Amino acid sequence: MGDLTQVSSALLYFAFILYLVATFVFAGTIRDKRTDKGNGMLGKVAITITIIGFLTQIGYFITRWIASQHAPVSNLFEFTTFFGMMLVFAFIIIYFIYRLNLLGLFTLPVALLIIAYASMFPREISPLIPSLKSHWLYIHVTTAATGEAILAVSFAAGLIYLIRQIDQTQRSKRTTWLEVVMYAVFSTLGFVIISSLFSAFHYSAAFQFPVEGQEITVEYQLPAITGPNDGELQTEGVMQPWFEAPGWMHGENAARKFNTLIWSVLTGAVLYLLARLMLRKRIAAAIQPLLKRANPDLVDEISYRAVAIGFPVFTLGALIFAMIWAQQAWDRFWGWDPKEVWALITWFFYAAFLHLRLSRGWHGEKSAWLAVGGFAIIMFNLVAVNLIIAGLHSYA
Repeated sequence: MGDLTQVSSALLYFAFILYLVATFVFAGTIRDKRTDKGNGMLGKVAITITIIGFLTQIGYFITRWIASQHAPVSNLFEFTTFFGMMLVFAFIIIYFIYRLNLLGLFTLPVALLIIAYASMFPREISPLIPSLKSHWLYIHVTTAATGEAILAVSFAAGLIYLIRQIDQTQRSKRTTWLEVVMYAVFSTLGFVIISSLFSAFHYSAAFQFPVEGQEITVEYQLPAITGPNDGELQTEGVMQPWFEAPGWMHGENAARKFNTLIWSVLTGAVLYLLARLMLRKRIAAAIQPLLKRANPDLVDEISYRAVAIGFPVFTLGALIFAMIWAQQAWDRFWGWDPKEVWALITWFFYAAFLHLRLSRGWHGEKSAWLAVGGFAIIMFNLVAVNLIIAGLHSYA
């Protein structure tokens, strides 16, 4: 199955390249006067490349399934790449409904960053542990990821609306929060860049530390800003950690992942500051002139429709199907595991979104801020909860 695994990896890489090319082609549609109608030649080329990329990633998914003999959604690498694939699928469906090329320019980079983020997790194919040998694994994980992916399209549309509509001529709370969102994007990009850089140099540093009475060895792929609690560096000629991770980060890989998070934040800050120096203005203010032809009412409608579609799918996957599987696996529907809690928080947030939209008339900017905030919760669940907080889902 080794050759099939290599084919699968190559297909994922090729899909990534196609999404990247499609993003640049979608960027070219900004100058097209028919951008809002989506019938320009560049728009057709961009969506065609996107579809080819999506079909290529389906090829990755199928070949990895054959190689592993189970659906490739059982660990964080597989889940995150599937999440990115479903985000592209959700975008394609919504694109053919609304024909808005700008949506591709904002959605595909999110998918690219999510797929690139998956690269921080181990890619090796391993047999399923007993607790994952259930058809509910496929049902729960795929529907939850699909629901989150559709909700992510709402974020892209909401971000377009905010950049398009917020007054950038003077500094305000709204411009500040919008820059916080842009910085978060730069932090994700920073992770991709810094991980790729040290991976190219084959950087590795081993730490040994005690966990529940046993000595554990963990490999760092980035220089250790923070080392494991009570850890001892085993590799010579590499950077000593600046400080130790808190004692409650007792998982085998918790400190390593926390170190990656710190690198992402710091690298993102450097990239953001460099961009600000080159542009000599806020990032959103620099992008705003490019979105003049975007129809704010159409973008607002897309943001709402994505939530209206994604919310029930997420409800099925992340709550109902998850509870059924939890009852079978652990003899209880609910156990206040960190992932369960944050799934519930996400559900309540989007339920409030729909309530405020339909009952209180929260359209336009208020609705866009909610779309951005909801995606922030999803990403916190994907990044912080998975990387730092230990729980029953940590085996993933």
